[in-house]
Amino acid sequence: MSAEELAVEPLSAARRLLGATLWSGAIGLRIVEVEAYGGDPAGPWPDPAAHSYPGPTARNAVMFGPPGMLYVYLSYGMHTCVNVTTGPDGTASAVLLRAGEIIEGHEIVRTRRRAARKDADLARGPGNLGSALGITLDDYGTPLFAPDSSIRLQLGPEITDPAGISVGPRVGVSVAADVPWRLWLPDSPAVSAYRRSPRAPRLERPA
Repeated sequence: MSAEELAVEPLSAARRLLGATLWSGAIGLRIVEVEAYGGDPAGPWPDPAAHSYPGPTARNAVMFGPPGMLYVYLSYGMHTCVNVTTGPDGTASAVLLRAGEIIEGHEIVRTRRRAARKDADLARGPGNLGSALGITLDDYGTPLFAPDSSIRLQLGPEITDPAGISVGPRVGVSVAADVPWRLWLPDSPAVSAYRRSPRAPRLERPA
């Protein structure tokens, strides 16, 4: 397994990440929900909902680099969101990790997520996932496939059964709100709830 498996278009990379394991120190997390994001208008996957859409900045620079890197940012100034860069080197795209199941390190995670009522809540939602893993902005740019990294990604078997993956619109984005680039494992209790942004255009109902 290598980062080159993620050097593909965003939706394919998102599918490849479902069921993968992300390790942060002694904590292991099975990825059960993701969202794909494209890049700037000059690239092959222009996506106005992506942080990379305006072009390279200090914040999003890692999205324009090689696949398999950690892109971390703060949502609402407090929630650490964890992303994996995808696509070929020089072409922006990334996959947001929205939810996971803790498979190792429950005791550590419970000290970080005291508000969680049950195990399925420990890493449900992108902010909770980042908190459960103890990932911070200092981890920005971590190479996830390097053997000596403190945060490592292990890809699992590719899910080939169409019934094994559910698809829907992304959560909370105000533009491109109906693009079906949110993917999840339908049998996982850790998948988060869908919430449409109040700033997104209203869906037109058939007459």
